[in-house]
Amino acid sequence: MPTFIAIDLGAGSGRLIAGRTDDARLTLEEIHRFDNPGTDLPGGSFWNILGLFREIQEGLRIAAGRYGEDIVAIGIDTWGVDFGLLDERGRLLGLPHQYRDPRHEGMPEAMHGRMTEAEIYRHTGITTNFYNSSLQLLSEKERDSPALAASSSLLFVPDLLSFWLSGNRAIERTIASTSQLLDAGTGDWSWEVIDALGLPRRIFGGIVAPGTVLGPLRDEVQRVTGLGEVPVVASASHDTASAVAGIPMEGASKLWLSSGTWSIMGLETDRPIRTPEAFQARFCNELGMDGTVRFLKNIAGLWLIQECKRQWALEGQDLPYAELARLADEAAPHQAFIDPDDPLFAAPGDMPTRIQDYCKDRSQPVPETKGQVLRVATDSLALKYRVVLDQLRELSGKDFDRLHAGGGGIQNASLAQATADACGVEVVAGPVEATSCGNLIVQMIATGHLPDLAAGRRLIRESFEFTRYSPREPEVWGKALERFRAIL
Repeated sequence: MPTFIAIDLGAGSGRLIAGRTDDARLTLEEIHRFDNPGTDLPGGSFWNILGLFREIQEGLRIAAGRYGEDIVAIGIDTWGVDFGLLDERGRLLGLPHQYRDPRHEGMPEAMHGRMTEAEIYRHTGITTNFYNSSLQLLSEKERDSPALAASSSLLFVPDLLSFWLSGNRAIERTIASTSQLLDAGTGDWSWEVIDALGLPRRIFGGIVAPGTVLGPLRDEVQRVTGLGEVPVVASASHDTASAVAGIPMEGASKLWLSSGTWSIMGLETDRPIRTPEAFQARFCNELGMDGTVRFLKNIAGLWLIQECKRQWALEGQDLPYAELARLADEAAPHQAFIDPDDPLFAAPGDMPTRIQDYCKDRSQPVPETKGQVLRVATDSLALKYRVVLDQLRELSGKDFDRLHAGGGGIQNASLAQATADACGVEVVAGPVEATSCGNLIVQMIATGHLPDLAAGRRLIRESFEFTRYSPREPEVWGKALERFRAIL
């Protein structure tokens, strides 16, 4: 069967997924999984980009031995905003920084002194967040970075890895749209913002649409992996763009939730929403497949639960996620709430203590047991989804009776049910591997194996199981929402 390889890299781990299809169904098989830990060095926090490329080649070597000439194409998706700088000969000028690197400190004020945030939003449709590429690049300029001075091109992480695979430099549109340097209306660089920040125009190369074939694997990669001239596709290279492409939304309700370390909730639409009201509500416009726009807001997501798990493991109790979910289910609901997006919870650290301190500082009952801490996090996430849903209704002028959720977070059935309860809408959960599915169908469209995005989503719908959660106890959750809004 035709086989497509999705390279899916997250901020904590990476994997290669083989997607095989007989045109009626799509089946997935994980080929290779590896960690992606950041590294703190003198000078900042960095990604081990060379180690990632080595793991990718190892995964492709395994794929070659398993599927051989059935492999049709390869595509990469990753987290957003981070990038590498290259010289004119294509040599990488230093390791890419992590988006949590502290070099962004002080940069929002410096940027808004050159151009107001409201004006930047009118151009790009992106609010200023600590992780934006714009702030990272401005930091390089403010510090007279030798790498920036010597660079001839910028490539975002998936573009850089695709360049190393294919030998062709290109910037894919969905990943570029996370930078706060792209015009959400035209899909090209926002030169007004770039010039206002004093960034060198020369580093911003040509932008290609998702689904562009970059070329075959380089000879050296073919030799190392045992593959032939397999084409490398610039997939929907931002992992959220792939995830949204991989969620088979039905009818006119294009409300979606990508649930993982970050939760990202939004609306798929055909044009950006850059109104003053959208700016005040801190919504962003990122680009997707077929000229679509992802009008969205980032929410802390499972980061809260993951950090609780990590802290308890450090204390000698490494509990599986299934056990954490059971503990949360057994705890009484709606005892206390937190704002998942409070800066207190943004950095790694002792998350259970931070949750307790937040509740104590606001004169709420303080969760004592692991189950109580987890229940506070779960209830608060679900209610934050409701707040964002109400904002989407107001800003878009549309109503929704269904939320399509995909990603690893939907395996937390307690959170999925709480989301339906808090939002008062049906939640259709699936697929878990939405990001890989989206990556794969973009490759299939690029190589002529599918005609369009609608056909790709139909293939996903027919290939995987979906779980539906109906809302319950509207009065109870309505009262909880009132208390939650008061906390916010």
